[in-house]
Amino acid sequence: MANKSTVYYLTVDPAFEGQRIDNFLITQLKIPKTRIYRLLRKGEVRVNKKRAEPSYRLQAEDQIRIPPLRIEEEKEATLLPTRLRDLLVSRIIYEDKGLFIINKPAGIAVHGGTNQPWGIVEILKTVYPQLPQLELVHRLDRDTSGCLMIAKKRSVLREIHELLREGKGAIKKEYWTLTKGSWAEKDLSVDAPLMKNILTSGERMVKVHSEGKASKTVFEVIEKYKDCTLVRAKLLTGRTHQIRVHALYKGHPVAGDEKYGDKEFNKEMKQKGLKRLFLHAHTLAFVLPSTGEEIRVTSPLDADLAECLKLLI
Repeated sequence: MANKSTVYYLTVDPAFEGQRIDNFLITQLKIPKTRIYRLLRKGEVRVNKKRAEPSYRLQAEDQIRIPPLRIEEEKEATLLPTRLRDLLVSRIIYEDKGLFIINKPAGIAVHGGTNQPWGIVEILKTVYPQLPQLELVHRLDRDTSGCLMIAKKRSVLREIHELLREGKGAIKKEYWTLTKGSWAEKDLSVDAPLMKNILTSGERMVKVHSEGKASKTVFEVIEKYKDCTLVRAKLLTGRTHQIRVHALYKGHPVAGDEKYGDKEFNKEMKQKGLKRLFLHAHTLAFVLPSTGEEIRVTSPLDADLAECLKLLI
């Protein structure tokens, strides 16, 4: 790639056709996401000599003008701690020619930003420079752990995205979460529309609202404890914060949830050693159409969550 202290140009490979330009630049430039949106907003990044909105879908052979990037941002990108690289590599639980699935650690964002310069994809790109098309298939919140898919090829990314759009269980996602109180056995399905709001601070908040998007979660009891219940949550839709908001809607907020949770319950769980959101993407299962292969992956609970459960018995 050309010297980042001068203007340079990228020609879009056909493999990236259809990708949003903001996501493309996030994975290609390895600078904070806020900086990329600022470049787009000011028109410093241009496509075929024209301004481009973040939502612009790339076409093969598009010419992207990249302005000079601050040298300090380049230096910052090189300071990725070795321990983070080693941690992510050690948590790869599935790999084939087109896909990684990792047991994502809690506390690491999927994409870098202002407060955290490196996300999962940025870190993996430093480990696998021979895989320039690495891209997230879906997202997990920063504080959620468990199964996360990263595509090695755009063709695989498009296939799995098509499965996600199909819905109807084409991709089975199961989460384990610890919730307040005891669930009634006949009241485990939640079919409640969700609406997302962006606060002036930029924080995302979601609530059940009649004008929201259709959302359905099915909960199953795994283990009952004195004042809380470990449940399995099966997602039939994939809305932002769906499990956390649906659990709250049923009166059973998720343990350790600082945004939607119960303060007193969180305080009690902290005394049991819980220092994070108790939400873990436990299982992924689907059939990849191009190969007919069934992919099913399970990621065990992290040690901190498992230890917390032991103290509840």
